[in-house]
Amino acid sequence: MAVDQDSEYTHFYGEQPEKTSWLQRKIKRRYIVAILAFLGFCNIYMLRVNLSVAVVAMTSNHTHIYSNGTQHVGPDFDWDSKTQGIILASFFYGYIVTQIPGGYLATRYGGKRIFLWGVTTTAILTILTPPLARVHTSLLVAARIFSGLCEGVTYPSIHAIWSRWAPPLEQSRITAFAFSGIYMGTVIAMPLAGILAEYVNWDSIFYVFGLIALAWCLVWWAVVEDSPDQDRSITDQELEYLRNTIGVTTKEAGTNPPWIKIFSSKPVWAIIIAHFTENWGFYTLLTSLPMFMRDVLDYTLDAAGILAAFPYILMAVVVQISGYIADTFRADGKMTTTQIRKMFTCGAYLGQSMFMLLTALIMKRGTSTIFLSLALGLGGLTWAGFGVNHLDVAPNYAAILMGISNTVGTIPGILSPTVTGAIIKDKTEEEWRIVFLITAGVYFMGALLYGLMASGERQDWAEPQEPLIDSEKEKEENYYGTAETTEYDKEEQYYDEEEEGEYYEQE
Repeated sequence: MAVDQDSEYTHFYGEQPEKTSWLQRKIKRRYIVAILAFLGFCNIYMLRVNLSVAVVAMTSNHTHIYSNGTQHVGPDFDWDSKTQGIILASFFYGYIVTQIPGGYLATRYGGKRIFLWGVTTTAILTILTPPLARVHTSLLVAARIFSGLCEGVTYPSIHAIWSRWAPPLEQSRITAFAFSGIYMGTVIAMPLAGILAEYVNWDSIFYVFGLIALAWCLVWWAVVEDSPDQDRSITDQELEYLRNTIGVTTKEAGTNPPWIKIFSSKPVWAIIIAHFTENWGFYTLLTSLPMFMRDVLDYTLDAAGILAAFPYILMAVVVQISGYIADTFRADGKMTTTQIRKMFTCGAYLGQSMFMLLTALIMKRGTSTIFLSLALGLGGLTWAGFGVNHLDVAPNYAAILMGISNTVGTIPGILSPTVTGAIIKDKTEEEWRIVFLITAGVYFMGALLYGLMASGERQDWAEPQEPLIDSEKEKEENYYGTAETTEYDKEEQYYDEEEEGEYYEQE
């Protein structure tokens, strides 16, 4: 049996590598890409939310000492609540515009450069924020709009990376791990910005966050490539495994998107609806949770801030676990990809709907805090559902699909706070009950529509337009036999072979 394994390995991969100790083994390159993407999303959200903390310090009273020795107590900026709202919302006005163009550009020219451009320009604008704000408020608003335009390309462009780096049996865990950086970035940014504002000054928030992001950009540029074929540090075993399990070539990725078929596809609309649903609940709680805890649950402002951060930590943990579980279910082969995506997405939304409903009915300090934390935390399950579904239905156009769904998903960031603000006038329990009932209804409808329309299968319009060349066909047929071998069997066999390749590197 050992002889047969050796001959199969040599036939498929070539000469076996020399044995090396486990200390000398390299981390797989796709995992390095995932780690850097995780840190990238940490930076993206640190750059996005820093102004939320900084604006408090910028409008708070403190002592100014002038060169002639006189002192004055007052804020650096005398902005009313309306002006502050315009400044904070201006980011999304730019962000919603570049989602689809970002996906298209990443599909055509590669996700590495587009993702890098988005983070780099946002970091530079962040560093320029203090001097621009001091010149005129309109320049600050313009900088935030342009930051949104630049950062808008990051979400869709990362799917162009995954379409070439994430094998099917690892898609859920790799993408979920990377996207969990969103929540960790939020958790890190809030206290760090507060410390900088309290013990240094508000300017330092923008300088520190911007410089950290630029340092990450240098590492991303030096380490990551658009596809495994371009990576000089990848092992032959991993490269062959990714080529055979993903099978996306540069030529295929560069084909023109079938726009009409994309927008008339039910599975695509299922993803769009799911993205809108998740972001409605996320942005509702992001903007109103501290206010609800202070006004209704009667927590102090500092306690409300700490408690409001806990659900994001929970969400980051749930994202990690859900990605691993989803891939395990796919590897077992007992559930189809469609069933898995629906289970995680619909299960999350039904659970979130239930907890939002319970919050509306039972407004007590302890129970409301627990219910809201669980409602937000369950959102992490969706990243193993609709969050990776773009790669299932159209891997070649996953970046474009992400751009489309995130465009619609950005609307709740603008609409939800407006609706909440229109309802919450006297800050009563009855008003908050309406907000939570609306959110519960949105979650329920999202679960219903995604369950009816979603699919985990590659769509006909997303099939590669160029067939495999004859040599590749012969290679597959010689190694696997006839075309009757299922894609799942091939995928499992490739996966086993990669692990077998690692065996020869161990003592």
